[in-house]
Amino acid sequence: MRAVRFSRVATAVLAAAALSLTACSGDGDTPDEDEAAADDTPSADAGADSESTDDGTDEDAEAGAGADEGPLVIYSGRSEDLVDPLIEAFEEASGLETEVRYAGSAEQAQLLLTEGDNSPAHVFFSQEVGALGLVGDAGMLVDLPAETLSAVPETYVADDGNWVGITGRARVVVYDSEQVSEGEAPDTAEAILDPQWAGEVGVAPGNASFLAFVTALRITEGEDGAAQWLETLAGNGVQTYERNGDILEAVNNGEVKLGLINHYYWFAAAAEQGSDMRAQLKFGASGDVAGLVNATGVGILTGGEGRSDAQAFIDYLLSEEGQTYFVEETYEYPLVPGITGPEGVPPLESLGGPDIDLSDLGTVDVSAGLVDAAGISVG
Repeated sequence: MRAVRFSRVATAVLAAAALSLTACSGDGDTPDEDEAAADDTPSADAGADSESTDDGTDEDAEAGAGADEGPLVIYSGRSEDLVDPLIEAFEEASGLETEVRYAGSAEQAQLLLTEGDNSPAHVFFSQEVGALGLVGDAGMLVDLPAETLSAVPETYVADDGNWVGITGRARVVVYDSEQVSEGEAPDTAEAILDPQWAGEVGVAPGNASFLAFVTALRITEGEDGAAQWLETLAGNGVQTYERNGDILEAVNNGEVKLGLINHYYWFAAAAEQGSDMRAQLKFGASGDVAGLVNATGVGILTGGEGRSDAQAFIDYLLSEEGQTYFVEETYEYPLVPGITGPEGVPPLESLGGPDIDLSDLGTVDVSAGLVDAAGISVG
């Protein structure tokens, strides 16, 4: 496998691809759980020349554009540190070759929209389903087999069947337990805006999960309500960071009292530092956006239509081996029924996020525009 990573100095095509999503992060990066960089764009060159049949018919033409020519090109919005070992395990188990391009999920989605039919990518593996929805709405994802879609609960499947959830993650409030008690820590989006937290809340404005959170606000509170929430947050002197991990570290060091992150960052840190860290978690109240349960997800791009290796990759992510990897290595919730969740993490069924359709989270570009308009950016 050759991992391709984009440099933080944007090339011309990357700058065009960033659009409004990366405008949220003042330096042009797409801060994400999965920050990654690359030096070039992956290619999908055929591994061998085409041959002709006895009757003069081109075998490649018969096989169609989706034939498994060359390595499987994956655009990953999940970080190399997190998923590279899993992809290597897939290669070893399947005997297939992959070529992975790592960058933030929002950045990958906009790059795909810019590349269009010229994209070399076959699969989009996203940190959250909003970015998949954006690409799917542009007609760049193909329908997945019914067997694949039925592998996870319907909640974690695209309405039009072109992406499937792989793992679940909950939005949480992380708080400084030396300055804030569990009872004081807010568990609703509205409570986060209380003036007592002025200058004490940390967010990652360009992070795909934060943009999905804002999109959920737009769905539950309307465009004006979401815009007002962001403007109030900005007026309260919100502190901005590039990544969720940076927020967790800031809270753990007493730099800020509160932060908005995904649950698994804390559990991964606690596995190394112990659960008695200064930073502690508050799960969102039932029905509130502060407790949004989103999903990572994957879809096959039009350039990968008909490729058996693309389907094999998705099958592997949904296999017991793939799901167990995420449970044990990243503390995410498995979505395939019958697989036990990570130890010490509240069961997925006990969480009560807002009643929204994850397929509606695809308009993250609009959410990015609201964040930008509120003046919230990394700077």
